[in-house]
Amino acid sequence: MIIENIQKLCTDRKIRWSAHSLARIQERGLNRNDVIDCILSGEIIEDYPEDSPHPSCLILGYADSSKAVHSVVGTDGEYIYIITAYIPNTNKFEKDLKTRKRG
Repeated sequence: MIIENIQKLCTDRKIRWSAHSLARIQERGLNRNDVIDCILSGEIIEDYPEDSPHPSCLILGYADSSKAVHSVVGTDGEYIYIITAYIPNTNKFEKDLKTRKRG
């Protein structure tokens, strides 16, 4: 996946939000703008090309210029689909919040 393609779809507001993703985002103290900021400022840190129904990826970006956010986003090339988003921590990721801890 190419981040610039995802960012272009995001800028063009070609975004699909599932009820599940909106519920999870709200539960985690985030909102739609946090996810959009994450995507627009972000970089792909994991790629999931075999995901169904669309290939997806994990993006690390920032909301409000300082709050790290992980967003999982799928795309069919026409729209992006927000799967989930959360605030990453060092329980599962290294200090860079990009590298998943092993074990």
